[in-house]
Amino acid sequence: MHFLLFSAFSFYLTALNLQNFIVLKRYILSIALMIPALAQAQKHHEAGLSFGIANYTGDLQDKLFPSSGYHPMVGVSYKMFMTPRVGLRFGASFASISGADSLSDIQANFERNLNFTTRVIEAHAGLEYNFWPIDRVRSRVSPYLFAGVGLFYSNPFANGMNGEKVFLKHLGTEGQGLPTYPDRKPYSNVNVSFPFGAGMKFLVNKTLVISAEMGFRPTTTDYLDDVSKSYVNLDTLSKYKGAQSVKLSYRGDKAVGWQERGANYVDYGYKRGDSRANDWYWFGNITIAIYLRASGNSRTYWQTTCPRGSKTK
Repeated sequence: MHFLLFSAFSFYLTALNLQNFIVLKRYILSIALMIPALAQAQKHHEAGLSFGIANYTGDLQDKLFPSSGYHPMVGVSYKMFMTPRVGLRFGASFASISGADSLSDIQANFERNLNFTTRVIEAHAGLEYNFWPIDRVRSRVSPYLFAGVGLFYSNPFANGMNGEKVFLKHLGTEGQGLPTYPDRKPYSNVNVSFPFGAGMKFLVNKTLVISAEMGFRPTTTDYLDDVSKSYVNLDTLSKYKGAQSVKLSYRGDKAVGWQERGANYVDYGYKRGDSRANDWYWFGNITIAIYLRASGNSRTYWQTTCPRGSKTK
């Protein structure tokens, strides 16, 4: 078991520095090959539904816990515990995240006046560790830690000049995909995240587990919000991508008080975002799950758990 914990932790630390999906696939395959052996040692399962809130940290929101921008999230989860303390966890989640410069207390960002929203669809797998063994005899409550890896889909959009929804990727607002800027490639809608966090779980009666959890997701992209690098030349952007791309790359002329400040489009080379750090998103959620013993003794479990099975003749 110590070897398993060490291997999983090493995998997580290495994955944080992965440079391409080929290496990631190799590590995921290695973990997948371990699952049949782990399944033979399973002690109990937890299958549940999650509900909570989501937010993000990036170029349009620099605070980890801001005063705005919270959206609901939902998810499903399945956990397979090899011991009452250590288990594998799998899940899928759906949420929205957003940000707006109009809410920023940073003057340069306020004048930039950008906004975005994106739907996040995530699938993840990882390792969970209960500090105290969760079962009906030894302990019914425990704090826990988790870490893992996930894939997620996002596609940022903004409110257009007339309030319409406009997806931003194809506009190349930072010159992505233009021959003038060969170093700026279009970003991907599918990226890797590295979920980690902590929670507290409670085994209620004999079959119900309620968990409160906080999970952070560093990602491999800086374009959750369509903002990362510097501005590009106005005429070049207009030539290749059109007027709408220009208008949504810098909206300082629509910010409050722009006439008094004399806000104008900022030309190539001026900082638009901070490319030194990738974007994060996070979930805070409550999970309601069913506690089930391993399949080998499930019949005995239900007989001793259900009122009908506990009756004696």
